Amino acid sequence: MSPAAARLIVPPMGVADAELALSEQLRDHTAGSVHSWDLVTGADGPGTRMTLFLAGCGMRCQYCQNPDTWRMRDGKTHTVDEVMERVTRYATIMKVTGGGLTISGGEPLLQARFVVNVFKRCKDLNIHTALDTSGLLGSRLTDDDLNYVDLTLLDIKSGLPETYRRVTGRPLQPTLDFANRLSDLGKTMWIRFVLVPGLTDDFHNVEAVARFVETLDSVQRFEVLPFHQLGRDKWAATGEPYLLADTEPPSRELIERVKRQFAAHGLPVM
Repeated sequence: MSPAAARLIVPPMGVADAELALSEQLRDHTAGSVHSWDLVTGADGPGTRMTLFLAGCGMRCQYCQNPDTWRMRDGKTHTVDEVMERVTRYATIMKVTGGGLTISGGEPLLQARFVVNVFKRCKDLNIHTALDTSGLLGSRLTDDDLNYVDLTLLDIKSGLPETYRRVTGRPLQPTLDFANRLSDLGKTMWIRFVLVPGLTDDFHNVEAVARFVETLDSVQRFEVLPFHQLGRDKWAATGEPYLLADTEPPSRELIERVKRQFAAHGLPVM
């Protein structure tokens, strides 16, 4: 399928809808469904970081590189105590390098109360916390919850509502509402935008993202992430069509054009 044809199709949402419904029924917030862990430097926030990937997602991004994180049932159950036992192993190096814990996914806010419980424990130990989210479920966090989040890595996947729905299967407005709320609260954000040729690269779509982000007061960094095909082989196991199988990564010229667009709006582009 060509990139032009793929961008006109909204991804199937059956599994994503089921995950959203399931997440609303969760009652035990002392444990969560964990997909994997990673210890990295220079990604997912400042310093050396433990990144905790939770299982389950209520979106269906066409360019998802980790479709193996879509279902909570596919993760492994870990208690807050078990998570913190692993985090504290690296507490010293995290603090020395200005790092901390990042919780990602999937979409971590499917398990929002579990996330907050982990972050509360991190703050008791003076460990920096970062939340990597699409913002779709930002309303699940209270203002008090956000006091335990030092940094939000917010994925704004498109600026035009119709393009956003094609990319993710979901509406754009909840993400914008969450970003505005973080800005009003003075909460630090890194904004991320995935550049996909034939899907998110349209000039007007990029401009819409830029015009919105320039209204926010607490954006510290803006990352343009080039699309890649590292997750292509994982899609075969999902039973869902991979609409971007024939899409090439963006050229250097396209990346530079998009970065210039964002920089023209005064955004701190990386």
